[in-house]
Amino acid sequence: MFKAVAIKSLALKGGIHASSSAIAALAWWIVPILAVLGAIAYVVWVSKFKSGFDNQTHRSVGKFNKFQASFKDDQPK
Repeated sequence: MFKAVAIKSLALKGGIHASSSAIAALAWWIVPILAVLGAIAYVVWVSKFKSGFDNQTHRSVGKFNKFQASFKDDQPK
């Protein structure tokens, strides 16, 4: 009786192990594929909105230069 239970438990463990390794192998494929798709989506998104960000950056730098110029003393003491 004890041997039959031990054999059944080994068979179950083997089945769980096989299923677990299949899931692990699947994860090694799914994770990189999702990472590549996410990278492609990010590049497309950035390239689509790049001109708007460039204009805002240029405008912001111009405002910062104007702000710095307001601290400069034009008249010597």
